[in-house]
Amino acid sequence: MGQQLQDNSLEPKQLLVNESLFAQGNGYLGVRGNFEEGYAEDMASIRGCYVNGFYENVDISYGEKCFGFPETMQKLPNIPDAQTVELYLGHQLERFSLFSGELLGFERSLDFDTGISLRKIHWRSPLGLEIELEIRRMVSFVKRELFVIDYQVKALNFDEPIEIRSSINASIENFTTDDDVRVASGHAKLLWPTDCVAGGFAQVVAKTHSSALEIALSSYHRCSETQSQEFSSAENQAKTVVRFAAGSAVRMTKYAVFTDTRRHPMPAQQGLELLHSFSAFDFEALASEQAQYLSQFWNRSAIAIKGDEQLELGLRFNVFQLLQSLGQDAVSNIAAKGLSGEGYEGHYFWDTEIYVLPVFILTQPELAKNLLRFRYNTLDQARARARELGHTKGALFPWRTINGDECSSFFEAGTAQYHISADIAWAFAQYWKASADFDFMCECGAEVLFETARLWLETGHFNRQGQFCIDSVTGPDEYTAIVNNNFYTNSMAQHNLNWAVKMHAELANKAPDVLGRISSQIGLDAAELKQWQAASDAMLLLFDESLGINPQDDSFLNKKVWDFENTPKSKYPLLLNFHPLVIYRHQVSKQPDVMLAHYLLDGISDEQTMAKSYDYYDQVTTHDSSLSSCIFSIMAARIGRLDVSGKWFAQTARLDLDNTHGNTRDGLHIANLAGTWQCLVYGFAGVRLADQHLKLAPALAPDWQGYSFCLTWRGRQIEIDVNPKQTQVRLLSGDAMDIEIHAKMRRLETSLSVETLGSND
Repeated sequence: MGQQLQDNSLEPKQLLVNESLFAQGNGYLGVRGNFEEGYAEDMASIRGCYVNGFYENVDISYGEKCFGFPETMQKLPNIPDAQTVELYLGHQLERFSLFSGELLGFERSLDFDTGISLRKIHWRSPLGLEIELEIRRMVSFVKRELFVIDYQVKALNFDEPIEIRSSINASIENFTTDDDVRVASGHAKLLWPTDCVAGGFAQVVAKTHSSALEIALSSYHRCSETQSQEFSSAENQAKTVVRFAAGSAVRMTKYAVFTDTRRHPMPAQQGLELLHSFSAFDFEALASEQAQYLSQFWNRSAIAIKGDEQLELGLRFNVFQLLQSLGQDAVSNIAAKGLSGEGYEGHYFWDTEIYVLPVFILTQPELAKNLLRFRYNTLDQARARARELGHTKGALFPWRTINGDECSSFFEAGTAQYHISADIAWAFAQYWKASADFDFMCECGAEVLFETARLWLETGHFNRQGQFCIDSVTGPDEYTAIVNNNFYTNSMAQHNLNWAVKMHAELANKAPDVLGRISSQIGLDAAELKQWQAASDAMLLLFDESLGINPQDDSFLNKKVWDFENTPKSKYPLLLNFHPLVIYRHQVSKQPDVMLAHYLLDGISDEQTMAKSYDYYDQVTTHDSSLSSCIFSIMAARIGRLDVSGKWFAQTARLDLDNTHGNTRDGLHIANLAGTWQCLVYGFAGVRLADQHLKLAPALAPDWQGYSFCLTWRGRQIEIDVNPKQTQVRLLSGDAMDIEIHAKMRRLETSLSVETLGSND
């Protein structure tokens, strides 16, 4: 497809943002887009490298600690730095910097088809030495521990020596600030060096104190003809100095291999073994296998918008960065900032299940299964957390976590969000519908559905009218905490209960031995199953007759509406400018709550209720959360307001590229990246997953020329190409299938052509 991110800015604030935008990763390893040589001395930088699932435990300090509050939390450490490469020119050893001398040319790009970032520089030193410099970087999708820098220098007007000083450094700290609750304010030092060696290769080893996890960084340099090489090491840094004889062009390729004890029992030894293996490949060979990997990825995840390059760039960038951040092993998931920064301290949230998983369920189901397996692997910890909160049965998954233990110290907007367990159950059900992977549901999915379902029987209760109520929880809207009968929570709990009953029947019919094993292990009996169905049937889903909407909770509509007219822009986001109690006492939403339930759960409300609810909550939502605009876009499309949906989509697609929330420097907004894909596929194309078939209702926003994307459905690959008048649905591989398009069942054997709905339909 040939698309790439380009930004040649050297403005200090934009460079901080670009460190996140140009971040590279592979789901295991992430490296921020820092300059190898650094910046000017007075310029800020968040220099960072991260391994997914690698963490340190730190104590949580409470002024008043209550029973069941977490005592420790996990944090993602900034790990040893492999990026540093400094260039010195001529006999005077002039140090190259983009912020000294004369910059004659500068280009910077990140290519989505090759996974390679590139800087091309034409520079003249203060003493007049002129060079062309080309720096290519790659985090390998094929060799997950490998980060590589290819460094090429061409002397244009001098015939003097060139010196490159490359180092790896274990003396690093995390970024902290006291100005934003979304970024850590303490615990800068999370990792301590334990060993450092230098020679033909270099290696630093560091360890966390509390979690006792170890990480090794091993490096090697492949060079063109050199005059000499020097190796030195200190307590926490290993340096390689390469001197090139006078000549017109020199080249050095730096291989950096990261190994940690969560995947590598002997990280130092295994790091050197992998380094020896990987360094046998030159950069071109590594680039070739990287391009092949990404070609296969884009073949299954192809997505495009016709006629709007900026929107398409945002869409493709977002999907590419999702892949770079996605954990692909049993000990990792996808953090709120992925591997692009330290915001939210590397924690995994519900973002994974509600925002990210729908993308991969329908494009890369094997990757989706890895994320679900992580939740299954932490099921015992979720059971333990439920017991800690007074439940005798069931599983309560953590609101924030890295290793499966709860990290949220602010329970009102954390632990109280019980919907996390229903969100995880929803994702397992979505995977089952899209894949029909019965073996996986027997292995993992059924037990998760059962254990999350049984939690609701002890969380909720039947009131005197026989309605099933759930009290003292927080829904997705974190500006409204500890409420009764939150519409989203209740409706997702109902879905959870229904799917547990369905899966029980599925196992009883197809795999009674598996059902017997699980039931025996968790003590499940037929009486409990009947209670699930009874609770689901009696679930209280609020409806206000006078407004014709679903109230967000029992008390939301009775509160005073926030004074939006007299709240200046400088006071947003509200969470950084007002005490939580001030916010809780008002009718104001941080993000969609009722509308998210409308989107995720077909049939929960009728069309008129959804439209009226959209209008109502549109007036009281601040969109302080990056999870917000994509849901508004999807629901606007759902109720036929395609022009409005298109405006929300534009905000979603370029939220990070344009830094509209002002904090992209701390890392990319992963849920929003995934939300962009959902806007197009679930919003405009109207994709829905029925229990046994796929639904589609393609529509087009005003002024759009069209869009296209690929889906994977039960082993089949499908391409949908939407144009102003006609939509083509093509079966690229797999058996013929039934598909519902505009509420009419059709048979897809090779291709179908249907009408596209426009903004006036």
